[in-house]
Amino acid sequence: MENKVVEIFIPGPAGRLEAKYYKSKKKTSPIALILHPHPQYGGTMNNKVVVETFNTFMDNEFSVCRVNFRGVGKSDGEFNNGQGELADAAAALDWIERENFDNSQCWIAGFSFGSLIAMQLLMRRPEINRFIIISPQPNVYDFSFLSPCPTSGMIVSGKKDELVSVQSLNELKNRLANQKGINIKFDQISEANHFFSKSENSLKNTLNKYIVKESALF
Repeated sequence: MENKVVEIFIPGPAGRLEAKYYKSKKKTSPIALILHPHPQYGGTMNNKVVVETFNTFMDNEFSVCRVNFRGVGKSDGEFNNGQGELADAAAALDWIERENFDNSQCWIAGFSFGSLIAMQLLMRRPEINRFIIISPQPNVYDFSFLSPCPTSGMIVSGKKDELVSVQSLNELKNRLANQKGINIKFDQISEANHFFSKSENSLKNTLNKYIVKESALF
C-alpha cells in the first residue's frame, strides 16, 4: 500500500465509505483527513480543491485520506443534514488513526461544507493538532460552537468569493483572533473565488507553506 494512492472502503455508521488513501513510507508520519463540499451541490472527494489539498499533504509525506460522505460516489447511505456526515468523518478519522497508530501529529482539513464538518470534528477530537479550512461559509453555517477553538490552524478564503459575505467572514475571524493560547492564520487569495477556479496553484502554495512550517513544530 506504500507510495501510491489507493481506493479503500472504510466501515461507516451508514455502511461503507469510499475513500482514497496515501500511506507515507515514513515511520511515525503525520496523518490528515480531507473533507469535501456539500453532497447535494455536487461535492465529492474528487473536487479539485480537495484533491489539491490531498496532494499537498502527500507531498509533505503525510499519510492522508479523502473520503466521500454517505450517498456520494460509491459510499452507502444518503445525505443526513450534517449529523451523519460528521459521524462519517469520525469513522474515517478512526480508520486512519488505526492504520497509523504511531502517528506524530493529526490534521483535519475541509473545503466549504467540509470546513464546517471539519471544525465540528475538531471540537470532539482532542488529538487533532492543526486544522485547515478553505472557503468556510459563516453566513450559511453557524460557527459559534468554536468557543473556544481548541487548537491553532489556518483559514483560507478567496477575496472574490461570491458565496460568502465579507461581514460574516470578518466576524468569524474576529471571534477566533481574540482567543488566547492558539494562533489562527488568515490567508486571503486576491484573485480567487469560492471554488478557487484558476487559482489552484496559489492555493497549493499557501497550503504548502503552512503545512511545512507548522508540521515542523511537532
